[in-house]
Amino acid sequence: MIEEHIKQIKQKLGADKVLLGEGVKERYEHIWKMDEPLRAKAVVFPSTTQDVSDILKICHEYHQPIVVHGGLTNLTGSTETSADELVICMEKMNDIEEFDLSSRTITVQSGVILETIHHEVEKENLLFPMSFGAQGSAQIGGVIATNAGGLRVFRYGMTRNLVLGLEIVLADGTIISSMKKIIKDNSGYDLKQLFIGSEGTLGVITKAVLRLHQKPKSRNSAFVAMDDFENVVAFLKFIDEGVAGTLSGYELLWERNYKAMTDPSTNISKPLSYGYKYYVLIESLGSDYEKDQQRLESLLEVALMDEVILDAALAQSMQHIELFWRIREDVDILVSQCNNVQNFDISLPVSEIGTYVDTIFKTLNEIPEVDNFFAHGHVADGNIHFLISKDNNTIELTDKINSIIYNPLTALGGSVSAEHGIGTHKKPYLKLCRSKEEIQLMQLLKTTMDSRDILNRNKVLNYEN
Repeated sequence: MIEEHIKQIKQKLGADKVLLGEGVKERYEHIWKMDEPLRAKAVVFPSTTQDVSDILKICHEYHQPIVVHGGLTNLTGSTETSADELVICMEKMNDIEEFDLSSRTITVQSGVILETIHHEVEKENLLFPMSFGAQGSAQIGGVIATNAGGLRVFRYGMTRNLVLGLEIVLADGTIISSMKKIIKDNSGYDLKQLFIGSEGTLGVITKAVLRLHQKPKSRNSAFVAMDDFENVVAFLKFIDEGVAGTLSGYELLWERNYKAMTDPSTNISKPLSYGYKYYVLIESLGSDYEKDQQRLESLLEVALMDEVILDAALAQSMQHIELFWRIREDVDILVSQCNNVQNFDISLPVSEIGTYVDTIFKTLNEIPEVDNFFAHGHVADGNIHFLISKDNNTIELTDKINSIIYNPLTALGGSVSAEHGIGTHKKPYLKLCRSKEEIQLMQLLKTTMDSRDILNRNKVLNYEN
């Protein structure tokens, strides 16, 4: 028997926008769990902001908890569901509503795929700089809701730096629309920032105005190798100063990552030989390919002469650049070499990264159940990712590894989440990087804006704190 509030949603939106029964089980909660049937009362497919408002008004009245589904690429359990929840799937809200060349903005509905935005703006020689491995699946609403990071944060900032306007629907169905295209607006509180990074716990994002940049005319990349982490930091300062503000990427791979990514079985050629502790991939975006290439080559020669770096390979074509970046971005290669993979996304001061990772590697080596591990990251902004392979997926082992990775971060002034969010998986560890008072204030915001606790219930906040 269909519950009354589900009936009302069907009547309001139309039966074609509501999925029930066996149809629900044909869907899933994450792209890595496509073989596991979705657990939910129903899946609802709004196509307009008014649809979302109508859904939430009814759910609010009946105290029906909901989970928002976008591209399902998150890594912290933000889209996990239970049988008593209703899923709002944003995939039908996938229109690009306006492309304003004068203000260099694009207005999109929340279900638009990130890669679609890239292709659209490139037609006009513009750039939306948010870029990461899952961009072919991730929807912009989820990108905003998690304040995603990616490969060019060092130059362009996190997602919150690229959002000018937002439209959100609150838990009771109230529509809050501030779709402004302006960069400067000090007219009171910047309300959109409450929702960017809130992981759907304060409201449902339905539209956004995104800030675009002029597309650079040149792109250059190089791989460099070194054995001393102090030189990783020194070379960052040297190369950033040398390319005069055009540095857009500074990605660090430990040797075990580099070896795994360029193993003969991957069919990816290695640009540098094995045997170094660190491999750094750099990218600069400029205005003159030949001059930028010559400048980068000269800087690499100086760094080699001064022994800041021990080896270097400069990409000679766009094909080379794509090869270089595949070594960093094609994380599926690493995942395929892991069992019961456990992912981490942490941040800490750049100067502390070398010692911290060395200590983690040493500790992981001493755990019999851990059979492999990898580390890489956006070192310029202090963000490191771990992938840990283990022979079982017990709660005890998972918690043990979590403690190894997370516990040192408090003393280092780090964070358990640099760019992936908290979701359900990191809730118990939020207190390691946020004070009791901060968590209480977050709880106050949640209680005030969602008094019936229907939006992504039990995500982000650990209510036992």
